[in-house]
Amino acid sequence: MPVPELPPPWPSTPEAVIRFGATVIGPVAARAQETGAAVGTSPGAHTPPPLPAHLPFGPSPTSLPPTAPPATGAIGATGPSLQLERLLRGPHGLGTAGLRLTPREEPPARVAAENGRPIPGLYQHPIPEPDPDRVDEVSRRIKAWALDEVSLYPEEWEEQFDGFSVGRYMVGCHPDAPTVDHLMLATRLMVAENAVDDCYCEDHGGSPIGLGERLLLAHTALDPLYTAREYQPEWAASLHADAPRRAYRSAMDYFVRAAGPSQADRLRHDMARLHLGYLAEAAWAQQDHVPEVWEYLAMRQFNNFRPCPTITDTVGGYELPADLHAQADLQKVIALASNATTIVNDLYSYTKELDAPGRHLNLPVVIAEREGVSDKDAYLKSVEIHNELMHEFETEAAALAAACPVPSVGRFLRGVAAWVDGNHHWHQSNTYRYSLPDFW
Repeated sequence: MPVPELPPPWPSTPEAVIRFGATVIGPVAARAQETGAAVGTSPGAHTPPPLPAHLPFGPSPTSLPPTAPPATGAIGATGPSLQLERLLRGPHGLGTAGLRLTPREEPPARVAAENGRPIPGLYQHPIPEPDPDRVDEVSRRIKAWALDEVSLYPEEWEEQFDGFSVGRYMVGCHPDAPTVDHLMLATRLMVAENAVDDCYCEDHGGSPIGLGERLLLAHTALDPLYTAREYQPEWAASLHADAPRRAYRSAMDYFVRAAGPSQADRLRHDMARLHLGYLAEAAWAQQDHVPEVWEYLAMRQFNNFRPCPTITDTVGGYELPADLHAQADLQKVIALASNATTIVNDLYSYTKELDAPGRHLNLPVVIAEREGVSDKDAYLKSVEIHNELMHEFETEAAALAAACPVPSVGRFLRGVAAWVDGNHHWHQSNTYRYSLPDFW
């Protein structure tokens, strides 16, 4: 697959900035604000599926400029060769032909999804059932990728792979993805991240002992090693040494061919954060130590879902400029959303982890141990903490959207919120994996 042509360099001429509140918008965002253009869009007939209507911030989906259908053989928008378009264009270059995996005789059967029930008292927004046609196609493609391209798992793990229902997960989390090809960018990364978690850390042979070395070497599949020529071939061969590294290498290769350079670097940064969180949890496991509640929550700001919502613009076919993404206010919004979604995982996986061998740290377990309360009271307090973070996320996001009325910011914030809602929907409805404790 040929490497796509890189976008032209940014202009070196100094330009004025726009201030909103105490925050500075750089020249790229300034142009977007002046023109009202969404990043990565151009005139065309295609409009992505709408983001949820309940979200209280950002331009409504119908007010965004339409997104052009992808050019033949490529993901992303194309348009006139204007400076604005060159600077603000969205993902580019990934050939759709490269995504056509050899179909199996029959597509995998859709895993039956029960509605489940939401955790009583948990603040959340229901979403419609994800588009079944998209779910089936993503499910078919991801299984072909897992088996044929990266040899991800042995035959005896197939039921668990199907039960994960990653197709429903990603379709529900990215309602504005223009195509299935865009959805596959997120789906491969999600599966690869779970392979690392399972095989290095937890269920399938994972161990805290030696985890740092395994994670560092796997991270070089995301952030390539540049070293002496004599040793480069050995490193390249190591990327095929185990399923997690094969999955990381392949998923990231697809992603960087579709994403802009700043989007790819943003993901690498957030994956490093994730690995740092894994190491803190591993250290506690080796010491058989239960951290203080605040320490556990600090770890969860790193070992959380952040790499998933942070790519919502790439999956949506546009780009949030790097100078806007790096603003402290936006970083706070992303962190709050990611922290809340991770506590959702703690709550829905609570009984699953209690039934597993050993002691698994989650927020209810840590609160019960450290604050000397019953399991039920610890669980209910965890619900309250989640709700506090969710309300703060929505308040901060609404304030940021009002202070910075750039279309790409509003769309990104709505995309993150859609990911939060889709993540809850998947946890609630995936009764293959999760069940609730009998606390009500």
